[in-house]
Amino acid sequence: MTDSQEFLYPTKWLNKASTGERVACELRMRIISGTIESGSIITENQLAAEFGVSRSPIREALKLLASEHIIRLERMGAVVLGLTDKELEEIYDVRLLIETFVFERLVKMDTKELVKELSKTLEMMRIAIKYEDAEDFSFHDVLFHETIIHSIDHSRISMIWNNLKPTMESRILLSMRKRFKDDLEDLTRIVNNHELYIDAISKKDRELMIKSLHLNFDDVQEKVEDLWNSQQTFSKGIEKE
Repeated sequence: MTDSQEFLYPTKWLNKASTGERVACELRMRIISGTIESGSIITENQLAAEFGVSRSPIREALKLLASEHIIRLERMGAVVLGLTDKELEEIYDVRLLIETFVFERLVKMDTKELVKELSKTLEMMRIAIKYEDAEDFSFHDVLFHETIIHSIDHSRISMIWNNLKPTMESRILLSMRKRFKDDLEDLTRIVNNHELYIDAISKKDRELMIKSLHLNFDDVQEKVEDLWNSQQTFSKGIEKE
């Protein structure tokens, strides 16, 4: 795939990606950012010419994006669907459910090594702020939560996370680029919130975890208690079985 200054997705994140995955990552960013508007028609020939690749990886990319329901495949191309507000809301619902489920498992586990790993990742986020590197900050922000989720070694939870990750990663990167440009001071608040996550895991403190969820999911605060209570009920049901 040819290099371009206009690419929205960081090329340094693509070292192990296939050509089709590289195209999909860039198209996803353009769709989620609104650079490619909902309702637009994208064709294999157009994309192959733009990315400097054959139609085979283009087809791979389009199939991947269709599986995420952000495009609808058509003959020799696709219609861009984008993401509705309801779909984004549902993504955050699932993410909250995952993180509360994972915390309930962590309460019963030795978390010392996890806390060390998270502390290292958080330090990388601080360094990214120092050097005003939105991409590195975003990468380690996603890695922070991914490390927590993978720590319980639950294959199905990991599968759900992996399904949500591409969209969340793109939205986080777009958001952080804007914050680094317009509101650099807010990044300290984000780091402090992640510190609270670590503290809650270290102390296995449910109240502290609820507080950290409020702070980290500030755009869906009203849902935290409902989702947490649902998770508590679900976890108790499993224990009884």
